[in-house]
Amino acid sequence: MVTYNMRDCLATFLALLIASNAFIGDVNAAGECGKTPIRSAAISLNPCLLAAGNAKASVPPACCSKVGALINTAPKCLCAIILSPLAKQSGINPGIAITIPKRCNIKNRPAGKKCGRYTVP
Repeated sequence: MVTYNMRDCLATFLALLIASNAFIGDVNAAGECGKTPIRSAAISLNPCLLAAGNAKASVPPACCSKVGALINTAPKCLCAIILSPLAKQSGINPGIAITIPKRCNIKNRPAGKKCGRYTVP
């Protein structure tokens, strides 16, 4: 039989509170996308949504310009977006999305770099 006393419950609550504050601090800190939250960076790539889920879909020029700008300013951000839970919820296929820079003929793309288990073509 497991019994809980008030001190153990309070200690657990405080540990969770401290852990959540540390997590929130990490979210607010600069990450792969600089100071831009990954959700905002992902939303800015909305023109790429169809092309990121279908390899045969043409990539709109608006998508190419946004991806090119992202590669120039924060190249690791694109990978972070492609592998994010938000991308998965949006129906993005990482194996297809990683091909967008090549499909846009972006010359300075990080070809040969790894993005999770995917390699940038």
